[in-house]
Formats: sequence, C-alpha cells, structure tokens
Amino acid sequence: MGDQVSSEDMCHDEEVMMSRDRSLSVDGLMAMLADCEDVWDTPDRSGDPVDILDHGLQVAAVLAERYPQDEELQVAGLVHDIGHHLVPGDEAEHGEHAAAAVSGLLGPRVARLVAFHIPAKRYLAAADPECAAGLSPESMRTLALQGGPMTPQEQNAFEADPDFPAAVALRRADDAGKVVGLRVAGLEHWRPRVERVAASHAGTFAP
Repeated sequence: MGDQVSSEDMCHDEEVMMSRDRSLSVDGLMAMLADCEDVWDTPDRSGDPVDILDHGLQVAAVLAERYPQDEELQVAGLVHDIGHHLVPGDEAEHGEHAAAAVSGLLGPRVARLVAFHIPAKRYLAAADPECAAGLSPESMRTLALQGGPMTPQEQNAFEADPDFPAAVALRRADDAGKVVGLRVAGLEHWRPRVERVAASHAGTFAP
C-alpha cells in the first residue's frame, strides 16, 4: 500500500504547489486546455475513451449540475487532468503536476482539489465497494501505480481534511465524465468561471 497521508505531507505538498511558477494567465490556461483536445491520458491512447479536454469538460459539467454554487470545485474539475498533458506517462503524479501548474492562478483550494483527485480515488477504492467495482479498466490499472486502496489509517487522515468532501465529489464526477460522444458545453463556456475564480485570488497569488 502507499504511505499514509499525514497532515504534514499535505502541508508540504501545498507549500510545493505554492512555490511553483505563478505566471500562468487565464488566457494561458485556456490555451493549455484547448491543447488537450486529442491528447489522451496515456501516450498510446490505450486508456480512458475520451481525450483530456472532453473529459475535463464532462467533469466540470457534472460538478456544475451537482454543486452549482461551488465554482472553485467546477474549475478544479475542468483542469484536474492537465498533468497528463504536461508530463505524459506520469500516472502517479499527474495530479500534482496539474496542481502546481494552476496554483498561482486559481489559488490553494483549487490546487488542493486537483492534487487530491488521486487520493480520493484511493479512498473510494477502499471505502466504497460499489465505486471500486465501477472503476474503468484504465482507472483500475493506474490505481496500483498510485498506491492502491487506502489503509484504514490513511482513510481516517483523509476524512479529517477540510477539503475531503469536495475532493470526493470531484472524484465521483471524474469517474462519471468518460462518456464517448456526450455533448456538453464547450471550453469558452467556462471562461467566465475561470476568470471569477482567478480574480478572487488576484494579488494574493500574483507574481
């Protein structure tokens, strides 16, 4: 199993994310997301059946329907898998790569939720047998690379985190957002929400 998720580890991870490059703009993020069209979670396209952009749009749409007042959560869903594009093939750390890329622009909560979508997968694999049984083949394959189901101690630590409910919500939407041919709002639909989330952190995280 993976190492226990301690509060010290979470604080260290957040410090690392906040120390990364903070020069990304809304336009730059939107361009990065647009570049994820026809880019897949595995370089050989053997993984999930939709590309990274389509997946992010589907996840954001699910979250907007379920949590219409939480724009940070929606935007986290939109960007959560860009780490696959930034560092292809790094299944275990793609959440951290994505979080580091957006932390300066979108703030610490969005970055933590993005990073936590992998621990949330490990949590649900241990705590929710129905969810574990419904994982896609690719998610089952990568679960082992990401530490496997959480131990009881890891579950307790994760449940104590204030972002735990939102992280689990993002993960459930992540599992739902892999439908081939599903029509959802396009990327530009999300620009105003991305701008509002970025504006709410302007100054605090500016270069």
